Amino acid sequence: MQYDVRALSPDHLMSQITVDAQDEADARRQVVARGLCATAVTPARRSALSAFRGKGSASGRISLVLFSQELLALLKAGLSIVECLEALLEKEANPASSSVLMRLLSGLCEGKRFSVVLAEQGGLFPPIYIGIVKAAEGTSDLPHSLRRYIDYQQRIDVVRNKIISAAIYPMILLFVGGGVSFFLIGYVVPRFAEVYKGAGRNLPWLSQLMLEWGQFAGTHIAPLVSSIVIGLLMLVFALRYFLSRGGVARLMHKLPGIGERARIYELSRLYLTLGMLLEGGIPIVPAMDTVHDMVSADIRQGLRNATESIQSGTSLSTAFEANHLTTPISLRMLRVGERSGEMGQMLTQSAEFYDGEISRWIDRFTRTFEPLLMAAIGLVVGAIVVLLYMPIFDLAGSLS
Repeated sequence: MQYDVRALSPDHLMSQITVDAQDEADARRQVVARGLCATAVTPARRSALSAFRGKGSASGRISLVLFSQELLALLKAGLSIVECLEALLEKEANPASSSVLMRLLSGLCEGKRFSVVLAEQGGLFPPIYIGIVKAAEGTSDLPHSLRRYIDYQQRIDVVRNKIISAAIYPMILLFVGGGVSFFLIGYVVPRFAEVYKGAGRNLPWLSQLMLEWGQFAGTHIAPLVSSIVIGLLMLVFALRYFLSRGGVARLMHKLPGIGERARIYELSRLYLTLGMLLEGGIPIVPAMDTVHDMVSADIRQGLRNATESIQSGTSLSTAFEANHLTTPISLRMLRVGERSGEMGQMLTQSAEFYDGEISRWIDRFTRTFEPLLMAAIGLVVGAIVVLLYMPIFDLAGSLS
């Protein structure tokens, strides 16, 4: 959280600064560390844009992958964790990131463990990251755990970026096609309606309906524009509410064809996360508790039931199968992992298998969906143009 601080310098000069801190006491400590005296500390006013973004903007203050990569490189060079943070703080130019690094360094200097300091940062570091650091503190092998987390995050980003890249072109098509259609209906059709208004001809029903719309839009342009803007704003807020409640995941699970792929994607992420935690030395039940908030509501309920079954002595494969957290292939791999004692490795291999399957399905889906979308947009625009020109053809036939 950001605080506005009125501070007095040793030269008795008053200044206004903004610091990023956990609370008011933390803000005062940061000001004192700069050699200033805090006279007033108030929460910074949030702009309308930052309020609209909500809590998600806070998590973007530090890149976990970049932070882990830099920390790993410095640890491998032989520096201590305190020296690593001091080096990162010296080169950091972003005030928000500098504030986070300063709080981490201050906590370590107070004698706290690194995992405890990370957990005190108000949700900037996810539980899975704190968990692997805590497990590494028990084995004194933080570089290996950081390397495992970097590989894990990069693999998740590969699949996520592939999905985003596949969605970019259809979104551009929808935006351009919708823009052209709205331009034709909102601007061109009213102009044609004025031309045909006094023609006195019997037009086809669809053409007459569209021209009547054009006349209505031409005489009520201001209310229509206002209604469209209000409708778009309501749609944006409805989508935000829908996303915050997990509605997208529930909707995708109900779509035929896509629902099963969405479930496999979630299971792949679940297996990959559990595999990384198990390979890092975290027991299975704490690992499942750590990933509890990373999955959708349906998977979460099954994961909760599976955790209770495992605590009562049931094997992992049996608990996952009873709660529909497996597929035939992953179930066999889990049983192999139980016999060999390499459960973390088997979970990771299961995730790799399904990541490849998801990537191949995305390629096939985009190759089929994009031409169909182009054809649908072409039909809509073409139908509007044909309905506009049908009266022209009718007038031309009467003149001849």
